[in-house]
Formats: sequence, structure tokens, C-alpha cells
Amino acid sequence: MSFGEPNATASNKCGVTLMNNQNGYVVAEVMRSKDGVKIAEYPSMIRVDGEKLLTFDFDEISQALGSEFDQSDFEEIMSTHYGRMVHFDDRTMLFANPEDAAEYIDFDLKVVE
Repeated sequence: MSFGEPNATASNKCGVTLMNNQNGYVVAEVMRSKDGVKIAEYPSMIRVDGEKLLTFDFDEISQALGSEFDQSDFEEIMSTHYGRMVHFDDRTMLFANPEDAAEYIDFDLKVVE
């Protein structure tokens, strides 16, 4: 069976797969209100996909949960991701394009001639 030529065009998307539990559901609900974010719920997981950039703001999520939420909580409910992930004390960001994350990860983008 042939599926045709592969499409190597960049999707300009990034995202995570979260556990479909109490915390995962609240995180998805917080992200649902953001521009360019799409949520897909499945029995055991929730997909959060975004255009160009996703920012998981831990203060915003903590407020929605009614309890403290931090990096370790995020890592506990996240099973996979795609895009360049950058962690901060107060948020996690995913970039569709590694070049957009360069300033945060000390990635030198030298011109190749």
C-alpha cells in the first residue's frame, strides 16, 4: 500500500499528551481558552496542541486547581510532547520551531555559508 510522497513541510505546531485525570483535565481546561490551542480528549489521555508556542503558566494552573502546581506536577501528568520544551520555575514553554527557543536554551544560530 502506498501513501504517496512524504510531506516534509514544517507543521508549526507543538504539543503535549496529558493524563486524563483530575489535574490533567484542569490543565487542559486552562489551555483551552488560549488562542491557537486545540484540545482533544480521549478515555485515558488529553492532547493539547498549539500553533507556534504553548505556555503552561503554573500560577494560572495553580489558581484553577485551588492548590499549588509546579514543574514536578506537570511532569507527573505529561506522558509525551513534541516541539522544543523549555522549563522555568514558573512555567513550561513549548516551541514549534527550535530557532524560536534559541534565546532560552543558549543555542547559537550561526549562519552557515
